[in-house]
Amino acid sequence: MEFSHVSVLLDECIDGLKIKEDGIYVDGTLGGGGHSLEIVKRLGEKGRLIAIDRDADALMAAGERLHAHASKITYVHDDFKNCCTVLDELGIDEVDGILLDLGVSSYQLDNAERGFSYMKDAPLDMRMDQSQFLTAFNVVNEFTVSQLTKILYEYGEEKLAPRIAERIATVRDKETISTTLQLAKLVEGCYPAKTRWKYGHPAKRTFQAIRICVNNELTGLGDTVTNMARRLKKGGRMAVITFHSLEDRIVKTAFKDMALSCTCPPDFPVCVCGKVKEVELVNKKPIVASQEELNRNSRAESAKLRIVERV
Repeated sequence: MEFSHVSVLLDECIDGLKIKEDGIYVDGTLGGGGHSLEIVKRLGEKGRLIAIDRDADALMAAGERLHAHASKITYVHDDFKNCCTVLDELGIDEVDGILLDLGVSSYQLDNAERGFSYMKDAPLDMRMDQSQFLTAFNVVNEFTVSQLTKILYEYGEEKLAPRIAERIATVRDKETISTTLQLAKLVEGCYPAKTRWKYGHPAKRTFQAIRICVNNELTGLGDTVTNMARRLKKGGRMAVITFHSLEDRIVKTAFKDMALSCTCPPDFPVCVCGKVKEVELVNKKPIVASQEELNRNSRAESAKLRIVERV
């Protein structure tokens, strides 16, 4: 299957990064390469793009799509959370811009074999990096009821977490839950008929929670965002796109903390905390997709873009 991904908030990201011809940029979530292509188009001979992705399929497909700009790009198969280590290994102290698009790619959702979608039957997988051991199958069939409940509550904000976890345990005692549609139908049956489709597909939150667990998406995200932003040159910018409230809350908090210049109580006569302002919030409220973009790509509906500038 062709690796395709409709880049969300593309113009807003590129404008927000204020790309310099001779700058060094990091795309920590290369995906289909749409954002990277627009970045590298704006780079001169001395410019450089570090393209990182944990999905080997993404790196291979993007390598073909960005072939004309290969001399300016360094590809890295890794998790963006290891970005600072990657930069150290490349001998790069500071960069001019960083982009993170934390959503699942259209390819990963649409390729049934990857097991991300609750709309297509496939093996329970959901791994962004297919070289790792843990899969959705392991989570669904091997985690305890209490572990499943915790995951569904915390990562999916699923109110029926206990009921769904118990139902999973009951079903797997009789038969292995091995496919996406098996799991989706199981979750669907946990909802009362009257409210089952009130907020979209009833399995949406369960699949989100299991995917986040499989890929360890939220662990250390705040620290990663902070440490990456600290690798920006003065005036350099970092843009982060999130797709659900859990991610956005973490990114928002990390940026807000970095934008504070003092955390002392207001009645203190002088600052004793030693906190130094590290970034300026380019947009205090998240940038969201225009109606025109939503008409083209419904998956942009939940996207939020936050941008900061190093001071």
